Amino acid sequence: MVKRVVVQNVAPSGTAVLNAADPFVVKMASACLVRSLFASDCHHPVMHASRQGSARVYLDGKDIVAAEGNMEQRIALQDIPLTRNGTSVSRMKTRWRNRRCVGAGIDWKIIRAGVATFINDAATAPGRFNVYDYRGATLIADYGHNPDAILALVSAIDNMPAKRRIVVISGAGDRRDVDISQQTEILGNAFDEVILYQDQCQRGARTAKCWLAAKGLAKATRATAVEEIRGEFPAIDLALSRLQAGDLC
Repeated sequence: MVKRVVVQNVAPSGTAVLNAADPFVVKMASACLVRSLFASDCHHPVMHASRQGSARVYLDGKDIVAAEGNMEQRIALQDIPLTRNGTSVSRMKTRWRNRRCVGAGIDWKIIRAGVATFINDAATAPGRFNVYDYRGATLIADYGHNPDAILALVSAIDNMPAKRRIVVISGAGDRRDVDISQQTEILGNAFDEVILYQDQCQRGARTAKCWLAAKGLAKATRATAVEEIRGEFPAIDLALSRLQAGDLC
C-alpha cells in the first residue's frame, strides 16, 4: 500500500509502469488512469488481457518489445549495455522502465540512443547492479534488500560464468524476520560462499538481524562456507582479499 502511493499520484497525462507478473503490483492499476505493463512473458495472463488496452513491454528472444495497439518497437538486447549482451536481463527489467514514449511524443531514435548509452555505474545508479572487473574477477554491487530483489539478482547472474560465487550480505533492520531469512535462503542456494555482516545502519532495529540471516542459510543447498563478520567494510575487504580470476562476488 505504501508503494501504491506513487501510482495514486500519477497525473492523468503520466504513466505508471507496473510489473504484470506481480499480483500485488497489478492491483495498483485501479489507482491510476494511464498505465503500462511489463513482464518477461508476453503470454502472461495479465499481459494477454491488456493487449487491447495498456502499453506492454516484454522479452521476445533477444529483443525487448514495446507494443501499444498496432504499434511495435524492438530493441535488441545486444544494443543495451545494461543487459551485458543479454546475460543479465532479469535485473535490468527492475531498473529500466518503458516510459510509454509514443504517448509522450518522444522519438524512438532518442529512446534507442538512451538505452544504448546508459551505464548503471556508481555515478549514475549507485547500488543498482554496478558491475566491476577486479583482478580478473567480476564484482557486483547491488542494494537489493527484499526476497523479490534477491531472486532478480540471482536470476541476473545465472548466465554469467564464474569458477566460484561469493556473496557478502546483511539484513536491513526494518525488514520482517521472514524476509531476512528468506533472502539468505535464496542466496545460499545460488552461491558457494557467504559472508554475513552486522551493519551499523539497522534502520531502527533494536537487535542484530544477523542471526535471522544465518537461520535462512541453514536450509542452503549450495553454500559450503559461511562466515559472520562485524562491520560492512571488514566483510567486503575479506571477500576482496579472497577473490581470484574467474570468480564472481
